[in-house]
Amino acid sequence: MEVDGIPDQSRILKLRAAAAALEGAFLAEMLKSAEVKSDLGGGAGEAQFASFLREAQAKQLVCAGGVGLSESLFTALINSESSHV
Repeated sequence: MEVDGIPDQSRILKLRAAAAALEGAFLAEMLKSAEVKSDLGGGAGEAQFASFLREAQAKQLVCAGGVGLSESLFTALINSESSHV
């Protein structure tokens, strides 16, 4: 139940999860841009599994505190919901 424009606990958890997922996607894209190409050649499998590695690394970065983006996103989401009530 929402009281005075404050979302209930389950909504807050969903918003935090959404903010963390967005930060994870952002970090995965940043890791993709930072990727160093190698002449060793990993074959077709390397290209296919590189995205899984980046996503796992990004998720771990977010779990370790991230870069602060998820907290900013969460605050913006809360403010957006509060202003629509």
